[in-house]
This record gives sequence, structure tokens and C-alpha cells, in this order.
Amino acid sequence: MTETAHAFLSQLHPYNRLPDAVLRDVAGQITCCDFPAGGTVYTLGAKMDGLYIIVDGEVSVSDGHGKEISLLRRQNSFGERGLLQDGLAVTSAHATEPSRLICLPGDLFHKLRAEHEVFHGFFDRSRPDAAADALRAFDLTRVRVETLMVPDPQTCGPQLTIQAAAQLMRDRHISCLCVTENGSLVGILTLRDLSGKALAEGLVHDTPVSAIMTRHPRTLPPSAIGSDVLHLMMEHRLGHLPVVAADKVIGIVTQTDLTRFQAANTAGFVAEAARAETAEALCDVTKRIPNLLVQLVAAGNRHDVVTRLITDIADVVTRRLLHLAEETFGPPPGRYVWLACGSQGRQEQTGVSDQDNCLILEGGLDADALAYFGPFAEFVSDGLDACGYVYCPGDMMATNPRWCQPVSVWRDYFQSWIKSPSKEAQMLASVMFDLRPIGGDATLFDGLQMETLEAAAANSIFTAHMASNALTHATPLGLLKGLATIRSGEHRHTIDLKLNGVVPVVDLGRMYALQGKLDVVNTRARLEAAMASDVLSQSGGRDLLDAYDLVAQTRLDHQARRIKQGKPPNNFLPPATLSDFERSHLRDAFVVIKTMQSALMQGRGVLG
Repeated sequence: MTETAHAFLSQLHPYNRLPDAVLRDVAGQITCCDFPAGGTVYTLGAKMDGLYIIVDGEVSVSDGHGKEISLLRRQNSFGERGLLQDGLAVTSAHATEPSRLICLPGDLFHKLRAEHEVFHGFFDRSRPDAAADALRAFDLTRVRVETLMVPDPQTCGPQLTIQAAAQLMRDRHISCLCVTENGSLVGILTLRDLSGKALAEGLVHDTPVSAIMTRHPRTLPPSAIGSDVLHLMMEHRLGHLPVVAADKVIGIVTQTDLTRFQAANTAGFVAEAARAETAEALCDVTKRIPNLLVQLVAAGNRHDVVTRLITDIADVVTRRLLHLAEETFGPPPGRYVWLACGSQGRQEQTGVSDQDNCLILEGGLDADALAYFGPFAEFVSDGLDACGYVYCPGDMMATNPRWCQPVSVWRDYFQSWIKSPSKEAQMLASVMFDLRPIGGDATLFDGLQMETLEAAAANSIFTAHMASNALTHATPLGLLKGLATIRSGEHRHTIDLKLNGVVPVVDLGRMYALQGKLDVVNTRARLEAAMASDVLSQSGGRDLLDAYDLVAQTRLDHQARRIKQGKPPNNFLPPATLSDFERSHLRDAFVVIKTMQSALMQGRGVLG
């Protein structure tokens, strides 16, 4: 239990900022507790046992009037308000599904707050506007390196063999070693050194790390600020920066640490959205998303990290609107699940997103009960539109009665599309294969996706039509594989990085998921799962992942650049704004995508 708890907490802020010895002591003192769906964690006024952290499941926290104020999931903590007052619960909490929690004893919670500034700061409730402070803390110019760094990094001597170093990095799940001699830093060894210098050059296993390490690496003092880290990393293309005080290594900052810091601070957006009382208050949150995108991109985050964080905010906004709708129209007369499709379903939202959603209802509802969900869906959809998630041009929304139906009707939909794969059926199936539950009772969706995947994969005619449909979005390649731009209209001399760049890979990922009956929805995850299950060849998969990453990152960079220029983000990139080097690589990425499209049509490169 102790090792499992240590591994879990070492990935969670602020515990991952504690010295390892302290963290191991914490892991040895916590207790694990399981709650069934509906189980009570604590009630208002009860003596608090400690701080609770969710390992798995979902917990609802409600106020003294029984009104839900938070719906928490994995890695969320709760109960600190009671601990920080008189030790008595100021809320009630119960599990909404089978949940596993860990409990940090109250006396240990107070001890950590007293002895560790990073822990105290995280649970500081004395400030009048915690959400505003969270947003200010997101600014890397305001955070010190000692807050970002992982303390007490793993070190080794210069005579350690490269094999032993690789084993140490593997066992500790780390990406670098600080090489020290007589207590002083003399070098740094990274995974890139092991692969690019040792493995690639065929060095013998007992070669000392001193032969391949980076000598006299760039360092920062603990007084440096976050922007110093970012600038140094960007200027010198560094992934790791040791933090040194009095010639001693006291910490290490990596690009992953920057990502985790930013992910933790997007919690300010989530927290503010989760407690918004009106759609207008939600708009105040979402209008700041463009600036968030700029900050995340500027920090060097990969596209899938940025889009996941932005989608997380959309999910919370949607769930809050569902809650406000229930307050407006009264408790729903039956169970429902609200699902997102499109980019939100795949967790790939950028700065330009419309809404694609639907409702699945439980069976047996009478006409009056069904009528409840019409205005209910309009309330949520209108709220999303006001928040910047504009109405779907194709009316793929829960406000369309066609997409607000009992589960039995949805099952019939999928079966009919598979049996009769018309053009419309192919389009609808493509959209619906990306469904992801957002709010309501997700059990209504249980089994439906896998049932549909199995039926679709077993119908060769349907899969052939889907494969053909996946090739309708061409890459922007012209003669001699140059970049072909849009010839006329508002976006003349640009390329559409969404329709002709990202979407072709999204289509390919969906086809691989169909071929392998893979239930993941995110495009990158689909490609990785297809490679792992041998649906997609390793060589083709690696090339396609690299091509997708480049196109998707270029798209995000373009959107961030427009936002900084005071323009609305879009997907239309003028190739003339790129350097020859960038154009060449982008063109190569499109060639890879087109090659994989051709392989899909010819039945090659998918299996094997």
C-alpha cells in the first residue's frame, strides 16, 4: 500500500513538491477506504478524520441545504475547509459511484502546512479571491523555481556505467541523472544522451557516464523565476535544468514540470466554472480561454496537452449548465446522459470549436417526460453558444429531436447505419463513433459503443464505405508535392489546417479504431492503441504520429499567433508566413498522411 500511495502522490501537486523522504513518510501514514455508490464519506458537522483524495470514482460535495457544490473525480481532494476551521465538516460528501479514497490524517495535514510552504500555499484559504490568485499564479513571471522544481533529484557519480545509469532511470521512472563529484555538479545525463550517444554509437555497456554526459550544464539558482526556466529551455533547447545553491544540486526542473504546473493552475478555470451561478458567469470564464491557449503554447506544451486542458474546461462548463438546467426546470423525470462528439468528444478542442452533442434517455419515459428534455437541451445549448461554443452548423445537437432519444432508438440508429451505409449514414457514424459521456448517468452509454464497434467491424461492406469516406478529406498537396493553397474567396492563398490537415488523421484514427474494435476516442490515443494491437504497422504508425503532431502543433501555433495579434483564431494558415524549413517539414507531414490514406484504400499499412 505504501509504495502504491507513494507512486500516486508523486504525480499529484503539491505532494510532488515535497522532499522524497517526507513524501514516503506521508505515504506510510495515510489510510485507504472504499465507498459504494451512494456511500457517505462524511456529513455536515461531523468530526473530520482528515483530508480525502480520490484515487478512483466520483464524489459529490454538498452544502448545508443539500445543494451540490462540487462533483469531484480522480486526484481531486476535499475536506480541507473543515480541517482549516474547527475540525468539523462544513459540507457533506458522498460517493456517486463506487469510489476508492485515501485519507491524510488531520494532524499530518496541519504538520505539512506548518513545515512546507508549497503545501501551505496550496491549501491557503485566507485570500478573498482564490480563483483570481490561481490565474495570477499561472503567470510564470510570478512563480519561483523552487516552487516548480522536484527537490532532491537523483544523482550518480561520473564512473557509473551507462547500463547501470539506464537501469536506475528505468527503476526510478525519471528522465535524467545529475552527475556529481565530491558533492558538486559536473554534468547531466538524459535519456536523449543514452539513445543518441550510447545506443546510436554502439558503446559498450560498461562505458562510464562521463563519456556521454553533458559537462557543466546550464543551471539556475532557486531564486530564479518560472520565465527564466522557460526562456533558457527555449533558447538552448533544453529539457532539464538543475537548480543549484552553494554549488550543491537541490532540485531539477523539466519540461514535464512546467506542464504539470500549468495543468494544476488551469484548475482555477475549472473551479470558477464549477461554482458559476449563471450562464453569464460561465462566459466570464470561457472568454479567457484564448489567452490560456497562448500561454500554454508559449510554454512549449505539446498540442495534445493543450487541447486536453482546454477540453477539460468545456466539460466542466457543460456539466455546470446541466446542473443549472436542472435547477431551472426541476429534477429530470428520468435518467439521461449528455454526450459530446466532435473535437470535445475526442478531447481535442482548440481556440475554434463549435458544439456537437446529443442526449441518450432511459427507456419507458412517457410523452410528458420526454417533453421535459426539449427546453432542457435548449437551455444547455444556448448557454454553450453564449460561452463561445457556437451552434453546430449541421445541427448535430441535443436540441434536434433526432439526437435526443431513448437508448433503444440510438441502438436502432447505429444498427441501421451499419446495415445500410448510405452517404448520410457514413457521416453520422463517423461523428457518433467519437461520442464521450459528459454529464448525467453514463451507464446508459455502457456497452453501446463496444456493441456498435463489434457490429461495424463485422460488416465488411460498412467498413469499406467508411474507409472510402475517410479519404474524402485530401491533404493540401499540389503538383510535385508542393503545398496547394485555397484559390479563391476569403481564405485565398491559405491552407486549411483543420479540414485538410488534422481531419484526415482523425478519419484514419477512427478507421483504425473500427478495424481493431478499440474503444478509445482521442485521435492520438487511437493511433497508439492501433500500433499496440498490430492494427497499424509500427513504422507507419510512428510516421503518422509524427506527421499528426507537426500539423496539429502548427495549427495551434497559428491560432496562438493570431490571438496575440488581436485577431480571432482560425485554421487558415498562409504558407508564406512560414520559413522554407517549416514549409518543407509541413509538406513532408502531408506526404506521410496522404501515403497512409492510400495504404488504407489499398488495404496496406493498416494490418501488419
